Parts: sequence; C-alpha cells; structure tokens
Amino acid sequence: MSDTSVLVEDDEEIGKRRRPPWEEQPTKVGLTAKGVILGIALLAILFPLWIVVVTSLSDAETISRAGGLVIWPDGFSLAAYRELLSGGQVARSMVIAVGITVVGTLFSMTISVLAAYGLSRMGSLWHRPLLMTLLATMFFGGAGLIPSYLLIQTLGMMNSYSALILPMAVNVFNILVLRAFFMNVGQEIVDSARIDGAGEFRILWQMVLPLSRAVLAVISLFYAVGYWSNWFNGFIYIQDQEKLPLQNVLQQIVIEGERPAGMAQVIGTGAIPSLAVQTAVMVLALLPVAVLSPFVQRHFKKGMLIGAVKG
Repeated sequence: MSDTSVLVEDDEEIGKRRRPPWEEQPTKVGLTAKGVILGIALLAILFPLWIVVVTSLSDAETISRAGGLVIWPDGFSLAAYRELLSGGQVARSMVIAVGITVVGTLFSMTISVLAAYGLSRMGSLWHRPLLMTLLATMFFGGAGLIPSYLLIQTLGMMNSYSALILPMAVNVFNILVLRAFFMNVGQEIVDSARIDGAGEFRILWQMVLPLSRAVLAVISLFYAVGYWSNWFNGFIYIQDQEKLPLQNVLQQIVIEGERPAGMAQVIGTGAIPSLAVQTAVMVLALLPVAVLSPFVQRHFKKGMLIGAVKG
C-alpha cells in the first residue's frame, strides 16, 4: 500500500472520529448538492455587491453606455468617493456614525458585562427577581412607538446623540449569552482569586474577562452592527440635518433622491453621475461591517455555542 493511500485512510478515520455517532456519513451526492447550493447562495449575495462596487467606481461615460448599473468595469473613477469624503454632509455623517458606534458599543458592553456577571453569581442581591424581569422583557414587548417617543421627549433627549444610543443600549439576549458564558468559567479559578483577597471587580477584570474574549468579541460585533445600521432612531428623534448619521443620509440620497449638502454643483451635471454617488454611499455604509466581520468570524462558534447551549 502506498503512502498516499495510507494518508487518505488516516484522514477518513480522523473525520469519522470527529463526527458525532448519531450523524450519518455524507454521500458524494449530498456533498455535491451542498456545494452547488452554497455556490448559488454565495453568487446571489456577491453579485449585487459586485454591481454596486463596480458602478460606484465607474466614470460617467461607462454608466451612460451601460444605461444604469454597470456589471463589467470599463472606465475607472474615484470622483464620487472624493466628493463624498471632501468634507460635506456625507463625511460629517460618517464621523457621527463612527462616534455613535464606538461610544454606544463601549457603553452597551459595559452595562451588559456588569449585568451578566452579577446575574451569573447565584448569591448576588435580588438575583432571581432581576433575572425573571429580564426574561419577561423578551416575551412582552415595549409599550410602543408613541410612549417611547414621549419618554425621549420628556427626558430632553430629542435631537441629541443620546437618543441614538440609550434606547438601544441594552439587549437582553446578549446579556443572557454573556451570563451563560460567565457561568462556565471554572469556579475554582474564581475561588482561588477570592482566597487571595481579590474583590468582585478584580475577579471580573483579571480572571473572567480574559477567559471570555470569544464571546466578548461576538457580542461587541452585534452591538456595533446594531448601532452602525440603526436608521429608525435617527429618523424619529433627530431633526437637525447636521446631526444625522450615515444611514439616514443614505436613505435621503438613495431613496428620496436628495443631493448631499455642498455637492449640488457637481452631482448630476455629467462630471459625477448621481448613480455613482448613490452606489458609493452604499459601499461606504457596508465597508466597516465587511471589514470587521472576518476578524470576529473565528470567535462565532466558540462564543455563541458555548454561551447559549451550555448555559
């Protein structure tokens, strides 16, 4: 028997050992069908993104020749991006969106980590009533849009950045996932730190959090994507055009057909097509999530499955 055959058999044996005993061995037909289906799904996702990116990088002549969206690049131009990032409304809205995302994610993670750690300690004050209250909010929704609007108005947060952060600062599901993960941290580690004289905050900071990097990365991404993609709060609570985040400006440009402030003299005159500007704003809105997701992807399985299933 050749060395290649031995290696193939060894790989098959390793695959069988890793597969759960209740899971059947895949057939060649099943593997082929799975590959085809995944390929079609990937194409359905990437093809529209490809069209948006190519159109945003196309010059006026290419867009005019294509009659709209460009499928194949033929003429390269960064004019739309230069105008959007030249200091006008879109550039300002991006800075606002980044600030809201960073500050909101840090604030949400601080609240969620403290709440989850407190609820993971069985002897903590009001442990069960607080846990039941959080669980109840998952089954019974909020009071509705009008009471929420009146609350924000009464608190004086209308037309302020706090209205973009506080209403979505806490997510009960994320707290429960963090709590389940913290409960799986070895009790002997916590007990040894407590014997050495460490308080709860020190145990959390030096012992629990370093062992929970996976779930922290995943939950941070959830919060960050939520803040970055949030359009509704800006639409309801922000009236000042200069305080709108990127998603609201994107809605005005793409759906309502409005021109960003300071760009009316160049957009639509032929130098920079309106379609190129619209697709460029879409790319700018998608770029941060597309860049951050691959770095957190490796933590998804460990962070979510361990936190949700074992808890």
